[in-house]
Amino acid sequence: MKLNEIKDNQGARKDRKRVARGIGSGSGKTAGRGQKGQKSRSGVAVRGFEGGQMPLYRRLPKRGFKNPFAKVFAVVNLDTIQKAIDAGKLNAEDVSVASLQAAGIVSKALDGVRLLARGAVTSKVNVSVNSASKAAVAAVEKAGGKVNIVA
Repeated sequence: MKLNEIKDNQGARKDRKRVARGIGSGSGKTAGRGQKGQKSRSGVAVRGFEGGQMPLYRRLPKRGFKNPFAKVFAVVNLDTIQKAIDAGKLNAEDVSVASLQAAGIVSKALDGVRLLARGAVTSKVNVSVNSASKAAVAAVEKAGGKVNIVA
């Protein structure tokens, strides 16, 4: 077998349906859109429109409050940091937002990085993050490290 002899299986590639190409094609004249009406015209996008009936998104009750100023943090846990230090991806003396991104632990910093207390840290770690839970700070200080909160 040679590279120039390789073929697709029968029916693996299918030609697209070419509508409005004559009455003999089976989808000529109205091109499968039926007759008249809004949906038969071009440039129509009727998302959520239910023919005059009150649409679902307006029938359902709206509840709660969405704070437009809420901060969204990228979350990092202690066990993730310890695993990265053990693997040699992070330096225990300087764990910052930039080093976490460089190590691939945080993809987007969003409004900052928040340190949470899942797992345990065994190395002496200096962490500089935008926010941290009390339990995480206590766990890092127990291991002999320090947490700096950067504005």
